Amino acid sequence: MDAFLILEDGQVFKGKSFGARKEVICEVVFNTSMTGYLEVLTDPSYQGQGVVMTYPLIGNYGVCLEDAESVKPWHSAFIVRELSRTASNFRSEQDLESYLIANDIPGIQGVDTRAITKILREEGCMGGMITTNPDYDLDEILPKLKGYQVKDAVKTVSRTEKEHFPGDGLKVALLDLGTKSNIANSLNKRGCDVTVYPAFTTAEEILGDQPDGIMLSNGPGDPKECVSIIKEIKKLYDSDVPIFAICLGHQLMALANGADTRKMRFGHRGGNHPVKDLATGRVYISSQNHGYVIKKESVPKNLAEISFINVNDKSIEGLRYKGKNVRTVQFHPEASPGPVDTAYLFDEFIEMMKGAKNA
Repeated sequence: MDAFLILEDGQVFKGKSFGARKEVICEVVFNTSMTGYLEVLTDPSYQGQGVVMTYPLIGNYGVCLEDAESVKPWHSAFIVRELSRTASNFRSEQDLESYLIANDIPGIQGVDTRAITKILREEGCMGGMITTNPDYDLDEILPKLKGYQVKDAVKTVSRTEKEHFPGDGLKVALLDLGTKSNIANSLNKRGCDVTVYPAFTTAEEILGDQPDGIMLSNGPGDPKECVSIIKEIKKLYDSDVPIFAICLGHQLMALANGADTRKMRFGHRGGNHPVKDLATGRVYISSQNHGYVIKKESVPKNLAEISFINVNDKSIEGLRYKGKNVRTVQFHPEASPGPVDTAYLFDEFIEMMKGAKNA
């Protein structure tokens, strides 16, 4: 069946429908990962978005549910150059199209993803629609696409009840802003006893459980929408409990302390983004998924120092807060685009917690 991807600037790409047969409006973004499409699909940070995969063949190793980053995929739509109908992998449990149908996610294949990516790089991420209706009306559709915004993103993806992942080591409170499962797994593997809290949990409840450290997770949407969460994060910051924050958590911590954020033109999404540790000069390859970034000029010099920058565009990739046991990064140290380059940051967090506990 024919399908159409319509962008808010009026450009239309014709391809073939796969996955769920439904019409959807979303924010169209692109991801440059060569592998890991299941991890991309199940990352809650993509809530409300239709993702263009720049790698041309997707689905060739099927769906290995053990690799999922949450209980279900969060994309609004999936856009690929070529869908592999055959899954060649002894771990595969189903093919990609069956997985998308089961989770009610539409896809389009056979479109020029290189051309679409170039448009998004030049004009920025934009609203889009996938439809199988050949009689679409651009005059009716384009105003809807131009007005589309991802709303209530964190509320949509965060769990509603606490969840405990037992361990015999340090006690960590993980605030679920749209967390990937590998964050809790990375802490568990290091012996930590992890309790995951819904995004709107009060600081008083978290601190009342007397954690040795606090993790702020990744998540979707505009960080400035999280007004009530930001207020609670400021209380957590003032508590002097060691904190490590990733992605959205990194942005919310900055907002809680007077810094500012801005929307990027097309964001950083993929498993091949170089980040530089300013203390050592070493460059790491990182996994990233974000459309907002902290404004450099907005960070008070007496508040924090920049610890990591993006090698490509020099944007902030990490902050080290002065006089506090608080470290934050924009990228994903729990993800493995190849070597587990930045997983050591979890070890540093554990040492920070031990130091605070023994002080």
